[in-house]
Parts: sequence; C-alpha cells; structure tokens
Amino acid sequence: MTNLEPQGFVYPDPVAVCVDLIVSPEPKTVKNRVHVDLATTSKDHQAQVVARLKDLGATAAEVGQGEVPWTVLADPEGNEFCVLDPRPLYQDTGPIAAVVVDCADPRAMARFWSEATDWTLHEVTDQGARLRSAKGVGPYLEFVRTPDVKSGWNRVHLDVRPYPGDDLEVEAARLRSLGATPIDLGKDVPWRVLADPEGNEFCLLTPS
Repeated sequence: MTNLEPQGFVYPDPVAVCVDLIVSPEPKTVKNRVHVDLATTSKDHQAQVVARLKDLGATAAEVGQGEVPWTVLADPEGNEFCVLDPRPLYQDTGPIAAVVVDCADPRAMARFWSEATDWTLHEVTDQGARLRSAKGVGPYLEFVRTPDVKSGWNRVHLDVRPYPGDDLEVEAARLRSLGATPIDLGKDVPWRVLADPEGNEFCLLTPS
C-alpha cells in the first residue's frame, strides 16, 4: 500500500483528503462510481495541470461528458478523474476540489453521509448534493445522480476513521443504525467493512 497525504498532515485535520493506493488483482471493467475532481485557479492553470498530468501518464477519457468546460482524464490504470475549470467554490479546497460519488438518490445519500460524518450539508437537490467538513475547510464530498447501476466492487471507495479515543464497535453500531450494512470479507482484519444505503463499500478504520 502507498499512502499519499500533504507534508505535515496530522489526523483528524479535515484540510485534506488522503489517498491510499492498494494492489488489487481485479481488473477495471466499468466506469468508477467514485472519482476525484481537481481544482484549478484559472484557465491557464487548468491547461498547465492537464499538460503536466498527461506528461505523467494520464490519458483523455470519454465517459459521455460531451462538450464541457472541465477535462476528463484517466490515470495509468484507467481510473477516471476530472480537472475542473476554475470555479470560486473550489478556490480554497487545495488541489482536490471534491470526491464525487455517482448515485441514484442524492438526497438519501447526503442524509446518510452527513449523519455518518461531522460534515455539513451545503446543497441538496434531486440531481446532486454537496457536503463539507463542519470546519469549512478541505475538499467537498459530492453526490451526483446517474442512471448507471452499480456492478461489482467499487475500485475507489471512502475510508471513515473514528476520532482518537472512539470505540470501533460502538461506531460500527452507530453507522448500522443509520442504514449501513456490514460486509464479510471472509478474513480477519482490524477494520470493519460496510456499505452505504446504495451498496457502496467503505471501510471503518481503527481509531488512532
């Protein structure tokens, strides 16, 4: 596993989203239901970011986006992500503007995840919802309505980490009471694997 986080980052500071890269033998076969959006500060900056990422191995991706002001790319293993056009909303998020989740019911997903975390609901409609840390910093968590049906295990998923001193089993029970369901991996691991109300897997990590 490779962990990516800003230099000097100390959990539970919500200023950033950390990324863990884990080896998996399962090939990618469908569009990911979870992806990241990268923020830019100007059109020139957007073009610079796209060019730099292509130099690193990213390729243009077609996911039915049509003519849009943002750029859809895929990493070297085909995982989609977006380089957004400059938007005032994301000027203070850091390089990751948002983690975006495809879903059938943004209202229900926002209700679950706002209660599952300490994140505040900023916007919700039938087509999408947006959450952010209650401290008003860091990337957003967004839910976008899509007709695509979930198939198979999500290659990109969220990890939820209790605050220091919390009890893992108490937190797992609280999430189940909100609508999460447990997933049995068939092996003994120190964390808990659950699924949100639409079946998206996520991990509840051990408290630090």
